[in-house]
Amino acid sequence: MTDAGRTTVALAVGAGVLLLSVRVLRARVTLVRVTGSSMAPAFADGDRLLVRRTRRVRRGDAVVFRNPLPFGDGDEALPWLVKRVSALPGDPVPPEVRAVVGAPDGSLVPSGSLVVRGDAARTQDSRHFGYVPRSALLGVVVTRPAGRERRPVRPHLDPAR
Repeated sequence: MTDAGRTTVALAVGAGVLLLSVRVLRARVTLVRVTGSSMAPAFADGDRLLVRRTRRVRRGDAVVFRNPLPFGDGDEALPWLVKRVSALPGDPVPPEVRAVVGAPDGSLVPSGSLVVRGDAARTQDSRHFGYVPRSALLGVVVTRPAGRERRPVRPHLDPAR
C-alpha cells in the first residue's frame, strides 16, 4: 500500500471513530435552551444547559422533562420544562401539592413519580400540574456551558408562569 493509500485509510478510520463518538455522546447528553424565568436566579432566559440523559435523579437536581400542560404553537410551544426535584418516591407529599394530586395528610409520593418546583416565586410546577412521571424525564442538568454572555430575562405576560 502506498503512503497516499495509508493516509486515506487512516482518515477514513479517524472519521468513522469521530462519527461514532458523536453519536454515543448525543445519546448520553443534549443541550437545551431555557425559555422564561421560572428557574431564576439559577438559570436565566436564553441560557443553554448541558443535560445528561437519565432517569436517575436526586432531591435538589434540576431536571428537564416533557411539559404535562403544553401550550402555544410553533416557536411559542414549550415541549420541555426545567424545574428542581423537591420530592422523590417515598418522600412525604409536600402540603402545597396535596390538593392538586388528591393526597391526604401523611401521603407519600408514589413510585415512578416526582414532585418538582421552580426556583422563582411565580412558576408553573407540581403545585399546578401534580406529579411528574419519571418516564417524562429527559435528564438532569449537568452544567451551563461557559463562554456566552447571559441574556436578560424576558418578562412574562402570564402571571401564572
